[in-house]
Amino acid sequence: MNRTQRWTLIAAVLGSGSVFLDSTVVNVALPRIGRDLPSHLFAVLEGQAYVYTGYLLTLSALLVLAGALSDRYGRRRIFAIGLAGFGLTSLLCGLAPNMELLVAGRLLQGVAGALLVPGSLALITAAFDGEAQGRAIGTWAAATSATTLLGPLLGGLLVDTVSWRAVFLLNLPLVALALWAVAAHVDESRDLEMPPGFDWQGAILTAAAVGGLSLGVIYGQQRNWQSTTAWVLLGAGLLALVVLPLQLRSSPHPLVPLELFRSRNFTITNVSTLLIYGALYVVGYYVGLLQQGTLGYTAAAAGLGLLPGSLMLVFFSRRFGALAARRGPRLFMTVGPLLMAAGVLWWARVGASSSPWRLTPADPNSWLPPLGWVIDFLPGSLIFGAGLCLLVAPLTAALMASVPKHNSGVASAVNNAISRIGPQLAGAVIFVAITATFYAVLATRVPGLDTSDPGVRTSISPLNPPPASVPASERAAARDASVDAFRIAMLVGAGLLLAGAAVNYLGIENQPGAEAVRRSRAA
Repeated sequence: MNRTQRWTLIAAVLGSGSVFLDSTVVNVALPRIGRDLPSHLFAVLEGQAYVYTGYLLTLSALLVLAGALSDRYGRRRIFAIGLAGFGLTSLLCGLAPNMELLVAGRLLQGVAGALLVPGSLALITAAFDGEAQGRAIGTWAAATSATTLLGPLLGGLLVDTVSWRAVFLLNLPLVALALWAVAAHVDESRDLEMPPGFDWQGAILTAAAVGGLSLGVIYGQQRNWQSTTAWVLLGAGLLALVVLPLQLRSSPHPLVPLELFRSRNFTITNVSTLLIYGALYVVGYYVGLLQQGTLGYTAAAAGLGLLPGSLMLVFFSRRFGALAARRGPRLFMTVGPLLMAAGVLWWARVGASSSPWRLTPADPNSWLPPLGWVIDFLPGSLIFGAGLCLLVAPLTAALMASVPKHNSGVASAVNNAISRIGPQLAGAVIFVAITATFYAVLATRVPGLDTSDPGVRTSISPLNPPPASVPASERAAARDASVDAFRIAMLVGAGLLLAGAAVNYLGIENQPGAEAVRRSRAA
């Protein structure tokens, strides 16, 4: 690896890692943000929800546009603009005096983040070839996945020991180093074969499709699917999604070249991404929610519990990325989701009596995990982490090897947009399933309780601790019902992972060694 390649990889990891970190690290800061920041437009819970979902919404909606801009106007240039924007918006978020400015900052932060994610992989693809590219993608996958998984731990420690504002200000030194690396060492690259003109109609339709589906799911979940607005947004997103291929086919310079989908591996990889990433993030969300909301874990302990899987990604993803480039990705992309499903099924056995881990950073004794975590969560974390490090780098390498190099930015953007939509669609399905299960179980264990009463549903909700004003018998029943609801979430997540493994086994074609290099260089 020469100097240019080394710093290109470092810049790509820092840029995309910051984006992925901010998708999870903020979660544990939301309760403190709700208490500290005044708000004139939002209720506390509504403001907290927009701080989290606003970032994901603009990030998801603009990924494909950002990838196309990267290919057309220069990957180095667009990546540098994204870095500068992400730093400025992180500063805005960290200094926000009220909830309204924080929500605005998060929306803008998502816009800047969209410029970084597809650009990071496109920079790597342009700088590396063959097995070296597989190793580089493995390093990128390890680092970005580890930041995603370590986000709750890091966020919990920062919130407990410094301030919730440090969660955002942490990005500033990372962005500064990445900007220096881009300016000093990264070479420019772009799609020299792209026709003149830009497909703004395709960009608008893509943003409407992704944004409408994402916002419709978010809004629907927040209002228990009782809002007409949510269904209108979903309908608009679906309509845009139906019209988009027709528009791309008729455009003389389409935003996403439809010939990309003639590649079997590109199409199959995106289908499996929808299934697997839908399970990946939703499962992680509900494991943390069960630990903190039902079992009584502290935020730092819930984050630290994900460390074993993160370490496996750090140490082994580079190796598996290189192996996939040499031998083909099919085996890794099949076995990985199978192992992940086994880990999820282990978590499905967790019971309401599992002992909590209350980690206090200032107390050395609290860092020792209880037996409940060792038995109930550690084995699942190790199995899940092993599957994840088998999967992530080979999947990414298969995606990037399946398309010509000059389309790497938009190809990465399409896959990343799908990886954002997957969790939201899967989250909607699982939300409906666990809510129905929770209140059905609660009704059987507290016969006189009207679980359809909005007041009851406000005070007693799935995987959240009821207030002290709720009778002890109802609190105990809610704990048991939450565990049953969590089990349903894990079973649905395992099913999605098994479906992803089947899609990869039946659909992925191995193109190892020189053939992968030939395809990546093909025009």
